[in-house]
Amino acid sequence: METHNGTVLSEFILMGITDRPELQALLFGLFLIIYMISVVGNLGMVILTKVDSRLQTPMYFFLRHLALTDLGYSTTVGPKMLVNFVVDQNTISYYFCATQLAFFITFIISELFILSAMSYDRYVAICNPLLYTVIMSQRVCRVLVAVPYLYSTFVSLLVTVKIFNSSFCGYSVISHFYCDSLPLISLLCSNTHEIELIILILSGLNLILSLLIVVVSYLLILVAILRMNSAEGRRKAFSTCGSHLTVVTVFYGTLIFMYVKPKSSHSFDTDKVASIFYTLVIPMLNPLIYSLRNKDVKYALHRMQKNLCHIFS
Repeated sequence: METHNGTVLSEFILMGITDRPELQALLFGLFLIIYMISVVGNLGMVILTKVDSRLQTPMYFFLRHLALTDLGYSTTVGPKMLVNFVVDQNTISYYFCATQLAFFITFIISELFILSAMSYDRYVAICNPLLYTVIMSQRVCRVLVAVPYLYSTFVSLLVTVKIFNSSFCGYSVISHFYCDSLPLISLLCSNTHEIELIILILSGLNLILSLLIVVVSYLLILVAILRMNSAEGRRKAFSTCGSHLTVVTVFYGTLIFMYVKPKSSHSFDTDKVASIFYTLVIPMLNPLIYSLRNKDVKYALHRMQKNLCHIFS
């Protein structure tokens, strides 16, 4: 890529998480453990919800795709970040940087709307239990997953092409540990107003629309639960929503902290901490939350363990 002064920009330098050498080995070990737990947990959730006959319901169909998106964006960022702890100079090629940004945006936006689809699924299950199988048919579930994937791919390509078709100043140091849109925009020499406006509008729309679906679904669920006469029914309804509500609160809370604030209040150090949380910690926590709080998943794990023990014994 040719910069505004005619030089060719072939790579970027990632500043990484810290420049303190004494912390490199410790952080490498910590994030390697987090990433491995995330990969094992999410892959396990994908396999479990695919092979166990008792988990062939819409709820676990969405959970499988949530695990896929978690695995997607943590893998987009994690391995490269780990490599950067053990090399002398944290470089990333121009085209790999663009690819990383594109995949990251795709998976993050997909997760937002898959979480919304999951909240709608819980609303139908609790508020219209008799029509649940009709409303949440296999076709509807596939559409509710396919649309976010297609839309997020479109947004991802739009933002990535806009940024990487602009002129960079020749200063190639990214103040982050991966190629995110905001640090990249700060390196542009051309007018960034249009790109910033596109990102602001799309980020706001994605957050507000997906969060609105979640909030409305849970308000209707709350009304339905409060109308229940049975204490056992209320307890069961709350328990089916507990895991999803926990995941939604953590994920949206971090994203809102990260993106919905004025540009002047952005600090790359605080952004790094927030980014670590939603790119590595949340993908590790999600399968743990669902496996620890969900009896069906725990039983499915026990059945799989018994089957494996039987095969190898």
